[in-house]
Amino acid sequence: MTPIGFATWRVLFGAAFLAVVVAAMRQRGRPIIKLRRLPRRAVGALALAAASGIILNLAIFVAFSRITVALALLAFYTYPALVAVVAIVVERRRPHRLELVALGLALGGMTLVVLGQLDPSAGLVVDALGLGLALLASVAQTVYIITSRAYAFIPAEQAATILLWTAVLAYVLIALATGSLDAIEEPFRNPVVWPYVVVAGLLGAGLPSMLFLVAIRLIGPVRTGILAMLEPVTGTILAALILGETLGPIQLLGGTLVIAAGVLLQRAPTPVDAPPTHPMQVPAPG
Repeated sequence: MTPIGFATWRVLFGAAFLAVVVAAMRQRGRPIIKLRRLPRRAVGALALAAASGIILNLAIFVAFSRITVALALLAFYTYPALVAVVAIVVERRRPHRLELVALGLALGGMTLVVLGQLDPSAGLVVDALGLGLALLASVAQTVYIITSRAYAFIPAEQAATILLWTAVLAYVLIALATGSLDAIEEPFRNPVVWPYVVVAGLLGAGLPSMLFLVAIRLIGPVRTGILAMLEPVTGTILAALILGETLGPIQLLGGTLVIAAGVLLQRAPTPVDAPPTHPMQVPAPG
């Protein structure tokens, strides 16, 4: 599938899944924040987060199609370092020393895991645009994480649902503007892709989007970014278990370093600037 087609169906199924979660939580007494009651700052932050998510998905999928996936991942996973820099420079929040050590371990471990996936016989496919898009995705992810503070009073499942439905609308409009609607219709012509987009939507968009926001609110953006580098480690392990791929010594070492970073974070003091973990009363507009 083309990037726009895959991205559209991925976020559509993710948004539908989270809509069900929001309905279930409402039945349990979870409050629903009405958008018209949101202050302008929260609306602006949601809009910026939505735009960042849209750019992130399109940029990284196009990057995957233009350069070696491992190189795209290396560029993309610079975002935890960017989040730490923003926390230091913009928010004047100096990460704890253990957090910085964990960041270094996680970055080094992730690099080893990703480099271990390179096939020397296949060679490297390097393209300036593809590399630039991967870095753009990293910046977009950083913005997405940092802006989440401004709408922390919105339940995580509701905020993630809003962001994903906005992405669905944006991708359809992009397809209309670029004459790419046939790319969105591809699953109807090729039904074999349905299981892939459904799984990508539920397990790759819906559930992770909600849990990612929950994590930011529980442990803060810096730690969440560091722990998110377990993603390539998990992907490599699943590839070994499901696809029968071999784990090399470099990948095992890298995975160990990332896991060690996660363990080290447990010893660092709890961040005092983490957003609240429960919905707050919406402040009066203005």
